[in-house]
Amino acid sequence: MATSQVETVGGGADKLKLAVAVVLLLASLVAFYWLGKQGALAQWGALLVGLAAAVVVFFSARTGRDLLAFGRDAWREVGKVVWPERKEAIQMTAYVFAFVVVMAVFLWLTDKTLEWTIFDLILGWRK
Repeated sequence: MATSQVETVGGGADKLKLAVAVVLLLASLVAFYWLGKQGALAQWGALLVGLAAAVVVFFSARTGRDLLAFGRDAWREVGKVVWPERKEAIQMTAYVFAFVVVMAVFLWLTDKTLEWTIFDLILGWRK
């Protein structure tokens, strides 16, 4: 029997770091609007400094480190992908478009056939 593993936030320190990151994020947004009369430089400076601090605190927590590791692994996997040549990509795109056109015509014909059958033959609404 397979057991599912649920990952949660590590310990109290990680929870505190995540809470601090959220508070810093919210504080930077509040500071941006609160400093509206001080000028754009003060607004954007407070916002960017607060966001940078929140990001640093978030990535110092286990959740942030796990997110970075996931991103590195994903990027490594993208490098392993065998991408199609231009000719193959164009051919596959043409196949998809042709299939879409064929299906559209089929569905349109089915719709018109059912419309004719129901409204003209069975109900006799159009004479």
